[in-house]
Amino acid sequence: MDRKRNRMSKDLERIRSRQAFIIDMDGVIYHGNRLLKGSLEFVDWLNRKEKAYLFLTNSSERSLLELSQKLARLGIMVDPEHFYTSALATASFLASQCPGGSVYVIGEPGLIQALYDSGFTMNNVNPDYVVVGEGRGYNLEALERAVNLVLKGARLIGTNPDLSGPVENAIVPACGSLVAPIELATGTKAYFVGKPNPLMMRHGLRRLDARREDTAIVGDRMDTDIVAGVESEIETVLVLSGVTSLTDITRFPYRPKHILEGVFEIPEQGSAD
Repeated sequence: MDRKRNRMSKDLERIRSRQAFIIDMDGVIYHGNRLLKGSLEFVDWLNRKEKAYLFLTNSSERSLLELSQKLARLGIMVDPEHFYTSALATASFLASQCPGGSVYVIGEPGLIQALYDSGFTMNNVNPDYVVVGEGRGYNLEALERAVNLVLKGARLIGTNPDLSGPVENAIVPACGSLVAPIELATGTKAYFVGKPNPLMMRHGLRRLDARREDTAIVGDRMDTDIVAGVESEIETVLVLSGVTSLTDITRFPYRPKHILEGVFEIPEQGSAD
């Protein structure tokens, strides 16, 4: 027991020594509109210790301001500059590939606005790309249009490969599941920009102005957060507050460096300095 406790203490010391943190949101900070245990204290600790931190989310639905306002409603005040989304990463990638192009989008305002801001126009006739993110606009009519546009030559882009995501007391389909019918109907594989794509991680490190050796990534998903950290050689911290359980870990050929019950374990208990 003492050996296990000592190892856990050393793991926490190593995590706390990182100068920069890349943090997932769903399943790490909140479920839907329910704040997870210790999230407020964790963000307070980041600020007190003057850590560089970025909430890097595969969700494409909200703008940076909306994400900031959501955390504010949950009681955590964080400036929009501390957020980065798969919508922004997707828009940046497409702008580098096809400046001034056009897109047909299945997604929410956060994704649409990011594409507009990057110089893209909306086009449901002959777009350069079909871009799919999460959103309530996904229906049979949109699916049929997307399939036919891809068959006519539009390239298929997904904001992120997540198959599901946590909400309050439930799991819902995410972008990877919504793109799958289009892939099957067209025989075309989508290109996903969000985690674990190294592009997303490089964007995060640049925004933090941090070296990978000084950074830790905190997430709840083995197939996006943890593999992204492993492939980018960033310290990995898996929290069991989201979609991954201890028994799930053995299904993957890679392991996180650290496993915690939640972010509440990271701040020094009882410390205010």
